[in-house]
Amino acid sequence: MNPAIQKTLTLVLLIVIGYCLKSKIKTADQRKGIKTLILSIALPAMIFVALLKIEIEPALIYLPIGILALNFLLFFIAKWTITWFGIAKDSKDARTWMMLMPSFAPGLSCFPFLIEYASDESLALAALTDVGNKVFVLIILYLLAMRWYYRTQKLEKQSSSERIKSLLTSMIKEPVNAVILLAILMLAFGLNMSSLPLFLQDGIGRMSLLMTPMVLLFIGIAVRIDWQQFRKIGMLLVFRSACAFLISALLLAVLPSSISAALLIVIVAFPQSAASFWPFAHISAVNDMETGKDKTFNTDFALNILALSLPFSTVVMLCICSMQSFFLNSLHLLLMGLLLLVVALLPSVFAFLKTKSGSKKVVVKVARE
Repeated sequence: MNPAIQKTLTLVLLIVIGYCLKSKIKTADQRKGIKTLILSIALPAMIFVALLKIEIEPALIYLPIGILALNFLLFFIAKWTITWFGIAKDSKDARTWMMLMPSFAPGLSCFPFLIEYASDESLALAALTDVGNKVFVLIILYLLAMRWYYRTQKLEKQSSSERIKSLLTSMIKEPVNAVILLAILMLAFGLNMSSLPLFLQDGIGRMSLLMTPMVLLFIGIAVRIDWQQFRKIGMLLVFRSACAFLISALLLAVLPSSISAALLIVIVAFPQSAASFWPFAHISAVNDMETGKDKTFNTDFALNILALSLPFSTVVMLCICSMQSFFLNSLHLLLMGLLLLVVALLPSVFAFLKTKSGSKKVVVKVARE
């Protein structure tokens, strides 16, 4: 079996094992303990290692800037189209989807396939591209989550100085943010992982290795099967993939024909990565600060999105990498994007027509009476 598929099946297996452990981990406190280990130890360690490995080449600065622009574009697409899928605007479900749709987790869903099907150059370009994505999911989405938190909890009446103080306090309390700040300071002074003592390098490295298995097990443990919601999430993920294909088609059409095959596969494959766990970390941080019934986000909805996003992205990525000659054609990408767009919107169109038909029948019945 192909090593990339084997690795993907391993990741999916961890989610299934987590789901099978639901009967052993029943209480909210037990689940909260696992989540605390992830958010306070494994995730900060992984982010710290990832940030200190960043080496931005000035000639390729357009890659992280480009993906950052894509993050913003997908965010606004999610904002403008959320009502198409029966989700109320400015609801906790809408805010949850707007956090997750523009985020990418290439380490779980893109890099393994690039390693097996593409060149080392493609992997290096994808890793550099991910720098812009990290800025978006770690910093910008956190600030956005806090802004929504202030608004939904009626905290915007505070003075600007009080809001800034509250934001800084919450940022400092979060281990992830402290780690990001420390990593940025080290990079500013020209330091990296090799600058640390060996015992620290080894300890931080071992803690970062906990991230992937713990996150996938936690998703399996915490996910709640709601088939009606799963169908909705499925259509949202198809819509997300369609948008990514259409944007990639546009880029391939306008970029010069001399562009390397290594970069072409990154342009097509990277935007099809699964949704990132890091926005869920921000959602959880906000949820832990809230005491009332009016929640800013829907954590169950977020977990279900994450649970479905990885296998969905895997299937798409496998198709792209195994049929590169087809997917590296801008016209084919355009047709694929339009096809997925139709598939994603058909249920909404049928629901709309059914509603209109029902309202007409009511009008006719009233008129007859």
